[in-house]
Amino acid sequence: MSIQRRSVLSAVALAASALATTGSAWAQAEDIVLGGSIPMTGVFAFAGIGVNAGIQDYVKIVNDAGGIKGRKLRYVPEDTGYKVDASVAAFKKITSQNKVHLYYGDSTGFAKTINPELERSGQILMAGASFATEINDPKKYPYQFLVGPDYTEMIGILLKHIAKVKPGAKLAFVYSDSEFGRDPIDESRAGAKKLGLTVAVEIMTPPGSVDVSGEVIKLRRADPDFTIFHGYVLAPIPEFVIQAKKLGMKSQFMGTFWTMDNSMVMKMGEAADGFMGVMPFRYYYDTEGKSPMLDKIRALHPNEYQSAPYMQGFLTAMLMTEAAKRTLDAGKPLDGKNLKAALNTIKNFDTGGIIGTPITIKGNSIPVGRIYKADVKQQKMLPASDWITLE
Repeated sequence: MSIQRRSVLSAVALAASALATTGSAWAQAEDIVLGGSIPMTGVFAFAGIGVNAGIQDYVKIVNDAGGIKGRKLRYVPEDTGYKVDASVAAFKKITSQNKVHLYYGDSTGFAKTINPELERSGQILMAGASFATEINDPKKYPYQFLVGPDYTEMIGILLKHIAKVKPGAKLAFVYSDSEFGRDPIDESRAGAKKLGLTVAVEIMTPPGSVDVSGEVIKLRRADPDFTIFHGYVLAPIPEFVIQAKKLGMKSQFMGTFWTMDNSMVMKMGEAADGFMGVMPFRYYYDTEGKSPMLDKIRALHPNEYQSAPYMQGFLTAMLMTEAAKRTLDAGKPLDGKNLKAALNTIKNFDTGGIIGTPITIKGNSIPVGRIYKADVKQQKMLPASDWITLE
């Protein structure tokens, strides 16, 4: 072989080697994509706007720090208007145009509808706005998780607090006639009994603004020590509270996550004073102890309150990022099975103050929360318990 021919072949080999190296580097540098069916319009827009901002902020924090193992985290959201068919269409559009690893879903309906597709593809880890008890099942929903306690666990946290402060207390469950409202009732009834608490009355109403005068009379007749509302965002809770107080009731009124945003509770006006409930995350203004992530949020939004849905979106992105990092650290592909397995290695994890106690993700939920109480004078929800973790 001539020297000239050897030189040409050598150059070709070097070029091929360079291309292979470059290709490998580009493969390593592929974006990690977080898609989202986000309700930026429609009846759930108040939550979607907050969730969207929380995810965007955490993505910025990650990328400003160099990404995940040198790979950029890219957020690709689509507005759904809080409609399942629009959410499914958004999912199909985003996944057809991007190699998606992580996904945020806007509702229980969407989570249930898209689950067969998640199982079929096996490529995506998903969380979202839902805290449905049904989704807290790793066998039925192997590639999904809840960013907080499920609805039954939320009421379980309230019941644990009640049993501690007033053993043998008498309860009322007031819930909406919806899948959301009915979700935790059967298991919570049994849970109350185990804790020695008595459910004196159960009242189901249509969701939203309705005349509750007849239901308030039933509530007064039962005379519960604690009244737990579930399956509502706001209405008709203020109507219940205002009318019950006018009738001289002394019941302690309580709510679950979607009622517990500070700005939402304060919309009750004077009736909000003393209202309590379970919150899986800390509030924007909470400066108790060390909270580096809350400090970062406040630096990004000085003197601009960020909602409970914002905190949920922020923490969702944080936990998904942690799952991706652990998967890459283990040298495994970023697929649904590996991402979920990595998520379930999270033990005694410090969220930087978003949740005020270290968390462990055993199955599909994070069964942790704290009881907060409304102080109308300060216009704040203030801690009324330590952090409560269910076993």
